[in-house]
Amino acid sequence: MTTTATPVDDRTEAPAFVAARRGYWGSVFTRLSHDPITIVCAVIVMIILLAAVFAPWIAPHDPYKTSMLKRLAPIGTDGFLLGTDELGRDMLTRLIYGGRVSLFTAIAPVFTALVVGGTLGIIAGFVGGRVNMIIMRTTDVFYAFPSILLAIAISGALGGGILNAVLSLTLIFVPPICRVAETVTTQVRNLDFVAAARATPAGTFRILRVHVLGNVLGPVLIYASSLVSVSIIIASGLSFLGLGVTPPEADWGLMLNTLRQSIYVAPVNAALPGVMIFVTGMCFNLMSDGLRTAMDVKL
Repeated sequence: MTTTATPVDDRTEAPAFVAARRGYWGSVFTRLSHDPITIVCAVIVMIILLAAVFAPWIAPHDPYKTSMLKRLAPIGTDGFLLGTDELGRDMLTRLIYGGRVSLFTAIAPVFTALVVGGTLGIIAGFVGGRVNMIIMRTTDVFYAFPSILLAIAISGALGGGILNAVLSLTLIFVPPICRVAETVTTQVRNLDFVAAARATPAGTFRILRVHVLGNVLGPVLIYASSLVSVSIIIASGLSFLGLGVTPPEADWGLMLNTLRQSIYVAPVNAALPGVMIFVTGMCFNLMSDGLRTAMDVKL
């Protein structure tokens, strides 16, 4: 008796098998591509980022050129699409250049804290014992102070400037990222496949790189991405208080400070930097939510 093999139609494959064959990150990107909110937010952030990078070529005016005769010109004024500020400088140009500083002071601290805090958290969670106690008790000291007040205190002690603002924000983001990394690493360390890897001749570094890092990176990356919107708000607040960039540099927070006295004369002009902070922060927040949903893939 002979049996005839039934050909397998790829279109009838189970979704779980297709996802497994495509791989975890393939499934993540597929989910992201089907999330319209995340895509729209990513496009908006990309436009703001590209405008900031290519500001010298696309900005219509000199961001530092003043004209007291054209101060607080309304939106739609000939030659000034978004009007002018309190010194007659083009608002569109200032907003484009302000994105360079605002995005840098928002993303750089989170990225640095991700590297430093993630490394410390993974070491603390994987090694455990006294190493865990020293690292985690040290980071717990920072939880005794509210994040905003701690950033203001550090920036005030170091003085104004972009680098000092980035340093102060990095210091307040390292402890929470370290805590998340330590918690996830502790959970992964107790799983069977890690115990099996320890029974092999594989070294500690190889176990961390192959078996631990891949399972820890996702949750830590999701949490770090949610901090970008917080970083934008705090960095803008530092500039608003005079603890960030110094005039005449363009920064959204500093522009809010200089335009606040004109809010009753030109309220729309004064609100534009705040709108940019809100839109950018909201887009990063929604992108973080979309990434969290996309990375929750069950193969």
